[in-house]
Amino acid sequence: MQCHIRQWRIEDAKALFLLLNNKKILENLRDGLPYPYTENDAKDYIQAMLSSDSYKVFAFAITVDDEVVGSIGIFRCENIHFRTAELGYYVGERYWNQGIASQAVKQACQYVFNHTDIIRIFAEPFSYNIASCRVLEKVGFQYEGTLHKNAFKNNNIIDMKMYALVKEK
Repeated sequence: MQCHIRQWRIEDAKALFLLLNNKKILENLRDGLPYPYTENDAKDYIQAMLSSDSYKVFAFAITVDDEVVGSIGIFRCENIHFRTAELGYYVGERYWNQGIASQAVKQACQYVFNHTDIIRIFAEPFSYNIASCRVLEKVGFQYEGTLHKNAFKNNNIIDMKMYALVKEK
């Protein structure tokens, strides 16, 4: 299944709401997203991404046949790390294990490396999220180590893994 990334559209809110109203997805994301997730939450998110600073935020809808199946974002760090950015992504449960996340990560990283001065993109999946770690490895991210006891999620202290992709000259 072939996917593409594109800029968000406000009319994507319904599809986004349907994808994110799923505890299995929220279990692998950082806190801050409401549950249940509403269509208004989706509209607010899309509006925020469309009005964000284009120097710092690269947020895309992941689509198949122009239908939203997930979300991906790369967020520039600050200060001495301004040429580094953090990657985050998810795809809807019915699209798991179809190579969509790998395609989207590759496309988003290529876009950022080709259109910005960012030279390093990193991701910090929870250590138990083997599927996300595999996505990063398939795209060429290097495992840099385990961040022990790095997060508190669902009343548990958990490890995270550090992966990075560095722009080749």
